[in-house]
Amino acid sequence: MYDIRGLNEECGIFGVWNHERASELTYIALHSLQHRGQEGAGIVCSNNEYLFGARGMGLLTEALTKDQLASLREFPHAIGHVRYATTGGSELSNVQPFLFKSHDGDLGLAHNGNLVNAMSIREALEDDGAIFQTSSDTEVLAHLLRKNKSTDKKTRLKSALKQLKGAFAFVILDEDSLTIALDDHGVRPLMLGKIDGSYCVASETCAFTAIDAEYIRDIEPGELITLSDDGIDFDRYTDIEKPNLCSMEYIYFARADSEFRHTSTYTIRKSLGKELAKEMPVEADIVIGVPDSSLAAAKGFSEESGIKQEQGLLKNRYIGRTFISPSQEARERAVRMKLSPVRDVVEGKRVVVIDDSIVRGTTSRFIVKALRKAGAKEVHMGVSSPPLKNPCFYGIDVSTHAEIIASQKSNEQIRAEIDADSLTYLSVDAMHDVYHSYGSRGQCDACFTGNYPIEIIDQVLPQEKDLKTKGV
Repeated sequence: MYDIRGLNEECGIFGVWNHERASELTYIALHSLQHRGQEGAGIVCSNNEYLFGARGMGLLTEALTKDQLASLREFPHAIGHVRYATTGGSELSNVQPFLFKSHDGDLGLAHNGNLVNAMSIREALEDDGAIFQTSSDTEVLAHLLRKNKSTDKKTRLKSALKQLKGAFAFVILDEDSLTIALDDHGVRPLMLGKIDGSYCVASETCAFTAIDAEYIRDIEPGELITLSDDGIDFDRYTDIEKPNLCSMEYIYFARADSEFRHTSTYTIRKSLGKELAKEMPVEADIVIGVPDSSLAAAKGFSEESGIKQEQGLLKNRYIGRTFISPSQEARERAVRMKLSPVRDVVEGKRVVVIDDSIVRGTTSRFIVKALRKAGAKEVHMGVSSPPLKNPCFYGIDVSTHAEIIASQKSNEQIRAEIDADSLTYLSVDAMHDVYHSYGSRGQCDACFTGNYPIEIIDQVLPQEKDLKTKGV
């Protein structure tokens, strides 16, 4: 089965320590992070004596019942997770947070990202007698922690984290503490906040807004933060720090009201649209954005180009994620259910359509066709990111070149296939210039350039063995 959008958000995580409404806050925060994962959700709580959790399949409101939430109400510490499967199948056993029980204490574990050496570690652990309960790469951390014989908890954790390669943002809960860890490249976002004197952590700042928490700062690559009844402890598990936040977080994944280094993604996307306008000289009557993540870029394009912005495409907000059979006809039918043109806006007009990315081309092809049918004289496609040409191994579900149209065809061939009058992508340099202007310290652009900042060890398909790396 395939998702018509082509790119799916990785996962969303949240955690809070020492708050009387910990599970309630976690539920509200996860609701605001629902765009990051819609296949399953869960919450694990601690009362300083033991851990207890609940999880289920589907959207948050489907995954957790009122009775389950009521059972978590008295616990003052909590972590939560919304999931989209990047590794491991879509089944309940892979829904996080994981909860592990042992004679010397419980462990709750939630992870956003993808470990590129999980398969190698798993095979070694299995050869040493370990038995895995899930097919998720996340479980290897729990086994590494159990295998380490050090009596110091932080020493065990640092040792385990140093063995992992890839993109990871972890929240780890036990009876005594909540620990936060980000990989040394910082590929996935992670933010520190505070509410009513209690610290919290989230994949995006929109979660803080939802619970009225203060956004303190972005968590840094390689950082290790421990929350406990003694307060907050800032540490690092590694001296290595090579910032490479995922470029697609800025472009598409993060919600428009979320912030990176105290700048909203709306502002960043608007600037991407302005830069695209500089690189896309076109005569047109109106600019329209593909809802919802491209609306800010369309606004920026309009302001820079002087072409009036209109709402020429409407999105059906009651469809949700639509899984469909892999036939082209079925894909187009599913897109038609989600997007429809406004004839009075586009009829007789030369239209510029701004989208954030093109993956398979299904959505773009339908949009152009629908706008022409609604009477548009010309349809020019502008993309507020560079051509997406390469698979991601760090937590996005595009894993082969065969899934990506720009990997197989030139810009002119793509333009012809989607039947646009013109097609313009934002340049890589312009994209990075925008990010740097808002204080970003470095971005992963592997899906555009093929320059992978973290060596791919496992999960490399035969046709992907020519991957370039910029080093480990």
